[in-house]
Amino acid sequence: MSQVAGEPTDTKAEGVRETEPERADPDVARKQAEQEPAAEGEQPAEAPPSRGWRQRYPRTVRGAALTASVLAVALPLCALLLPNRLERLSFWAFLRIPGEGVLLAGLLLVLPPRPRRFVAAGAGVLLGLVTVLKCLDMGFYQVLARPFDLVLDWILLDDAAEFVRESFGRTGQVLAVGGALALLLVVIALMTLSTMRLARLLDRHRPVAARTTMVLGTAWIVCVTFAVPGIGAPLATRGTSEFLGNRVEMVRAGIADAEVFEKEAAVDAFAATPPDRLLTGLRGKDVLFTFVESYGRTAVEDPDMAAGVGAVLADGTASLKAAGFEARSGWLRSPVTGAGSWLAHSTFLSGLWIKNQQRYRSLTTSDRMTLTGYFRKAGAWRTVGIVPGVRRAWPEGRYFGLDHIYDSERLGYQGPYFSWTPVPDQFSMEAFERLEHGRADRGPLMAEIILASSHNPWAPVPRMIDWEDLGDGSVFHGIAEEGKDPEEVWRDPDSVRTEYRRAIEYSLRSLTGWLERYGGDDTVLVFLGDHQPVPTVTAGSTSRDVPVTIVARDPEVLDRIAGWDWSPGLKPARTAPVWDMDLFRDRFMTAYGDQPAKKPATRSANRSGSSSHG
Repeated sequence: MSQVAGEPTDTKAEGVRETEPERADPDVARKQAEQEPAAEGEQPAEAPPSRGWRQRYPRTVRGAALTASVLAVALPLCALLLPNRLERLSFWAFLRIPGEGVLLAGLLLVLPPRPRRFVAAGAGVLLGLVTVLKCLDMGFYQVLARPFDLVLDWILLDDAAEFVRESFGRTGQVLAVGGALALLLVVIALMTLSTMRLARLLDRHRPVAARTTMVLGTAWIVCVTFAVPGIGAPLATRGTSEFLGNRVEMVRAGIADAEVFEKEAAVDAFAATPPDRLLTGLRGKDVLFTFVESYGRTAVEDPDMAAGVGAVLADGTASLKAAGFEARSGWLRSPVTGAGSWLAHSTFLSGLWIKNQQRYRSLTTSDRMTLTGYFRKAGAWRTVGIVPGVRRAWPEGRYFGLDHIYDSERLGYQGPYFSWTPVPDQFSMEAFERLEHGRADRGPLMAEIILASSHNPWAPVPRMIDWEDLGDGSVFHGIAEEGKDPEEVWRDPDSVRTEYRRAIEYSLRSLTGWLERYGGDDTVLVFLGDHQPVPTVTAGSTSRDVPVTIVARDPEVLDRIAGWDWSPGLKPARTAPVWDMDLFRDRFMTAYGDQPAKKPATRSANRSGSSSHG
């Protein structure tokens, strides 16, 4: 049927649909917009701002900010409360109110913005340095039983680096030194950032911070006034201020000590004694001054060691008596403990209290005569030194009056190191016999001998072998391989003490074995410890005493010291006299020579072992 004219056409009926505009793809539209030039005068649309990581990870940001704020409070607080000795380090040590912290908070609250930033930065650097100094103190107390001396102890850090190189190689030394320097910078940087953030926090929360500071300040005053106790220490403390005040006094004392020592060194009772009147009671004798490394009172009297070391001393006394020798023993108080052997050696030989490196340098550049030097001045002895611990130039050796020095390179040893020790003691004594004592064409000898097998870390420890089998020392390769690893030993304090005892026993056997084998009617042996071992071994003992013994066949030698009241045998009695080590030189020279020209002046030097103690 035809359509009626004028009737609207039904497109749906006809199957024809109106075309809807297509939805544009956003990416396509964006690309087209970028490609089409903007109409004249029309500004291009701005891109939506990108979301940074702070907007994308708000919880992480809030957590990091909170952590930084907590550290900003905790790090300065820990620096102020940190003790400088490991045995005082505990959880309760940090549950106290530091007066310096309250004062710093109050100062940061009242200062204007610019000075506040400078004060916060300066306080951070100071607290970082204080933290480092306290950590140094911990190490020094563990080894030397005294704090680090800001004036005199820097040279010991070089010695520590050398010890690391000898123990772990050049790579270990570089890593250790680099790590220590990096840690120093990190500590100072973190502490500075913490105090600067703390200043901003105090300013941002000023009302709360002011009230909290006032409450803590009031509590601190009350606790100090009434001595309110905490756990193990007073609840309120000004320990850091006292710590820094003591260091200032130590620095002053260290500087002033140079003048004091110069006056002491100028007094020498034997300086005017003619050479032919020196040491007349020992003419024609071979005199050996032998230092046994770390041989202290602990080795003889500590219950865990007394049985083993005592048995060695008893056996030595018996065997030497059978060979015709007699012995007398006493105690000397060393100026050092834990380490610093050269200070003890120079104290014993010079008759001066050499308690620090400054005094040692002053001594070895002076004209002060040592005990060994007087033997040389007398002209009746060839003077030699057996120093196996010396591995590089030792210019001070000439100062001590030695005609010839045998260091580790001149003893003929071809065996392995025993940790720090280059040459085992038994080989050192045999080398002395081969190089000097056993020569048929020689005259009387005076020898300074340093036995180093009992030097820290006491692992591996050599063992005695037949003297005929020593050869060039190659036999010790197998013995070293059988020994223990120092790292393994030092994980357990009881193991350290055991190995120390074994090392002392070995050194004593080496010495008494040599004397029994090679000693004669004209042999006079003086042997002593240089200092006590480290606190890990002494286990809380504060004694600085070391044994000293004189052994001889000639009864007249021991008769001359009858007035000393020393104990018979190689082991000093608990009640035997204790002398300061610097007194030995003059008393020995008096006993074995003519009386000095004048009585020695009384010295007033501090006997605590270090200028850092006052």
